[in-house]
Amino acid sequence: MRVRFAPSPTGALHMGGVRTALYNYLLAKQQGGDFILRIEDTDQNRYVPGAEEYIINSLKWCGIEPNEGVGFGDGPHAPYRQSERKHLYKEYADKLLASGHAYYAFDTTEEIEQMRVNLGAQGVPNASYNSVTRQYMKNSTSLSADEVQARLDSNHPYVI
Repeated sequence: MRVRFAPSPTGALHMGGVRTALYNYLLAKQQGGDFILRIEDTDQNRYVPGAEEYIINSLKWCGIEPNEGVGFGDGPHAPYRQSERKHLYKEYADKLLASGHAYYAFDTTEEIEQMRVNLGAQGVPNASYNSVTRQYMKNSTSLSADEVQARLDSNHPYVI
């Protein structure tokens, strides 16, 4: 059994995070498995310098020491920072795109918020970007293949 604790380095480790780490640590120990620390650092806008070290030191202080992971040594599945695994995710994202199980979305945060406002004005509660609303947005399911390629070629920001 391999379990993990995957906090974001966006501030101090709070008690809820310590509880989650403890439960996973105890489960791994009970089952003779491994407890891994993985850092979810892909949201660089919320990244707080020093938070990763604080998390590591807090776990050590609590006696909850992972078998492997950031600050505890590499194992067979390193790296353990999500930002250092992007090349792996790209490979699978490309496969999902090629098979039609994923799509490019070029909508800005402002356009998505405007969509929610518009739908809210029409009485749609809690409007979200989904299989219905995406038909009216800028993505590879609603744009022509030429338009999608032109946006990709011009390095237009997108998400998959």
